[in-house]
Amino acid sequence: MSDIQTSTVSEEGFASTSQVGDFELTIDATDEEGPNPNAVLVADYASCFLPAFRVGGQQRGHDDLGKVQIDADADLDEDDDLEAIRFDIYVEADLDEETLDEILERAKGICHVHSALREELHADATVHGDAF
Repeated sequence: MSDIQTSTVSEEGFASTSQVGDFELTIDATDEEGPNPNAVLVADYASCFLPAFRVGGQQRGHDDLGKVQIDADADLDEDDDLEAIRFDIYVEADLDEETLDEILERAKGICHVHSALREELHADATVHGDAF
């Protein structure tokens, strides 16, 4: 039996609706009825990396990072395939650069999406402390 099961349907055009457990997600290659697949992948990556960053902080003795925000941007190649992803991570906690870098490295080992992507597409991440 599978660990994850989804069902995706498109009645017409380029939009599709995916059923993921009790949740429904509309994705549209034309960005008309929902975000496009590449945008969803970048958002999914950031949504996985953020809690991984928090866990990395806990594992380094920093249970309260406060507000954490990831601003992600990505580049597409001439075939509209993802070519590069960048994260700017803003952390409310006032931590030194060395500690933030340790947490960042730990998050890379925890995030399942980071592990699933080909290495050359891993996010180039920069972290900023005392950000809010």
